[in-house]
Amino acid sequence: MELTTCSILGTEILVTNMEKTVALIEGHLKELRGAYICVGNVHTTVMAHDDARYHTVQKEAAFVLPDGKPLSVYSRKHGYAEAERVTGPDLMLALFSRDNGLRHYFYGGSEETLAALRKKLKRQYPELAIAGMASPPFRALSEQEDKAAVRAINDAQADIIWVGLGAPKQENWMYDHRGRVSGVMIGVGAGFDYHAGNIRRAPAWMQKLSLEWLYRLLQDPKRLLKRYLVTNTRYLYLIHRKFPSH
Repeated sequence: MELTTCSILGTEILVTNMEKTVALIEGHLKELRGAYICVGNVHTTVMAHDDARYHTVQKEAAFVLPDGKPLSVYSRKHGYAEAERVTGPDLMLALFSRDNGLRHYFYGGSEETLAALRKKLKRQYPELAIAGMASPPFRALSEQEDKAAVRAINDAQADIIWVGLGAPKQENWMYDHRGRVSGVMIGVGAGFDYHAGNIRRAPAWMQKLSLEWLYRLLQDPKRLLKRYLVTNTRYLYLIHRKFPSH
């Protein structure tokens, strides 16, 4: 695969758009099997800058998508005019809607969320091949439990394993399971919750202004306040320290 990337705080972010990303996954599925794709945003990019192991996790991905709009904006400002945002939830829909025969496995979320997700997907995409769904416990799995989870994924002959464990847990899980699963793993954070109807996406105008983080914060301030306050501020500090004119 020939990939064009833009380095942002040491993480290589793919320069792409939705059409190119879908074509990349569908056209290179054979070589992507056993690999993983990260969906990057300001939070994950700052974490990768500050944490050596997490930087390795991001670096070892097949590629890192620009889920957060500030990442695609940064790429455009630094010479990549074609860079666009590719969000995890939107990528899910883009692949669900295509007649490509791919088998989808969903790993993460609660039993209730997965049940709601299955119901909505069956209604919206009746031809979608749902290979399986699994809601792992929030605690660490035993070796036997983990082997059983991998076996279930592989027995289901999944092409795409959507991983909805939230960052950084989902990226660490994918890194630890590289080469062990039959399909390509894609970490989509809150994607299961969006499509199950648990949380709402920000209006288009807020997404356009890079304010989706604020919309999410207003929905879940207790959990997200510290995260956004710290990482967004640190991102701006690090970017302006490196490029004072931006």
